[in-house]
Amino acid sequence: MHAFVLRPRLPRLAALLMALTLLVGFQQPAVADDRADAADLVDRARVTLSSLLRDPQYEQLETYLRAASGVIIFPQLVRGGFIVGAEGGSGVLLARSTDNSWGPPAFVRLTAGSIGLQIGGQVSETILVIMNDGALDAVLSQNFSFGGDLSVAVGPVGHGVRAGSTANLGGDIIAFSRTQGLFGGGSLEGAALTARNTLNAAYYDAPSATPYEIAIERRYHNVAADPLIQSLP
Repeated sequence: MHAFVLRPRLPRLAALLMALTLLVGFQQPAVADDRADAADLVDRARVTLSSLLRDPQYEQLETYLRAASGVIIFPQLVRGGFIVGAEGGSGVLLARSTDNSWGPPAFVRLTAGSIGLQIGGQVSETILVIMNDGALDAVLSQNFSFGGDLSVAVGPVGHGVRAGSTANLGGDIIAFSRTQGLFGGGSLEGAALTARNTLNAAYYDAPSATPYEIAIERRYHNVAADPLIQSLP
C-alpha cells in the first residue's frame, strides 16, 4: 500500500526539484548581470564626474556641488527624434548628510518625452546638482515634475547650449551637460525619475533596498562605490 502511494509522487518530486533548479539557474545569471551593470554604471559616473570637474568649461560645477544637498550623475543621456522626441538614461543619486559627507549611490532612471518641432540626435553626460533639501526630498519621493514642482536652471553646456536654457543659476536643480551631436527643441519638463530597483538590489545584495534607505538612511554600503563618493567635493 505504501509503495503504491509513494511511487506516483516520485515523478512529481523530481519535476519539482528540476523546476527549482531551472529557476535558480535563470535567476543567478540575471542577478550577476544586474550587479555587473550596476558596478559599470558607478564607475562610469565617477569618470563623468571627474572629467567635468577638470573641464574649464564647467568651473562652476565644483562650487555648486560644495553647496549641494544631492547630485544625480548620468554618464549617458540619449535624446533623439523626429517631431516626437524622447530622452532617457540611467544614473546614480547621492545625498549629502548634515555632517557634510556624501552617502552611497542609489540607482535611478530618467525618462522623458516631448512633442514639437525637433529633429536630430544627441548623447550627453549630465550632472543634476540638487541645491536644497526640499528638492532632494521631492526627488527621492518621486513626487515631482521637472520645471513644474522643481525649477531647473541650465549651467554651461559644452558644444552649444540647449534651447530654453538660462543664465540664472538659482534653481532647485542646476543641470550641467556635455553634449555630442545637435538637437533642437525639447527640455527636461515632463521628465520622470524612477528607481532602478533591480540594480539597487543587486549592488547592495538587498532585495528591498530603496533610494531613500540607500542615500539618506545609509543602510547599505558597497566598498566599490568609495572612489565615486571620494571624488565629490
